[in-house]
Amino acid sequence: MICPFCRHDDSRVVDSRPVQEGTEIRRRRECPKCGQRFSTQEVALLNIIKRSGATEPFSREKVLVGVRKACQGRPVGEDDLVLLAQRVEETLRGTGQAEIEAQEVGLAILAPLRELDEVAYLRYASVYRNFASLEDFEGEIALLRAMPSSANSLSADSQADEKSDAPSLKVNQPATSNR
Repeated sequence: MICPFCRHDDSRVVDSRPVQEGTEIRRRRECPKCGQRFSTQEVALLNIIKRSGATEPFSREKVLVGVRKACQGRPVGEDDLVLLAQRVEETLRGTGQAEIEAQEVGLAILAPLRELDEVAYLRYASVYRNFASLEDFEGEIALLRAMPSSANSLSADSQADEKSDAPSLKVNQPATSNR
């Protein structure tokens, strides 16, 4: 790293810290020639290759915009969407590639979205996979039913618990008023 003060072409790292949820590294450096200290920030770039061949930096905000549309009117909170976008970015960065096809971004969104809300998943998949007919929807619904998501299996477990032969205990609490 070139010293911004004396232009010497080397420096020593004094301290390193992750910032921005671990996506960047802040380094405190010292020039061995002039002794001045300065900071640098390193970012691992993740570029998306669009269908047109153009590249652009990955944007969590773009993931959020697309997923928000699919979740419109669904019982999904903003925090859940932010976590989904973070999970997608972590998945993509985990590949170790600096450039990823836009198609891969869409695929990375599908699995966590399905776990979050299956109706939103169907909406997103219908646009992403260009569903052209009712049969496309029926096929995707058949796949959803064949491979239950974690949300479905939790729901099925709670229904199974309700149907068990064990007696249930019901507690009636008196109503209170705030008068």
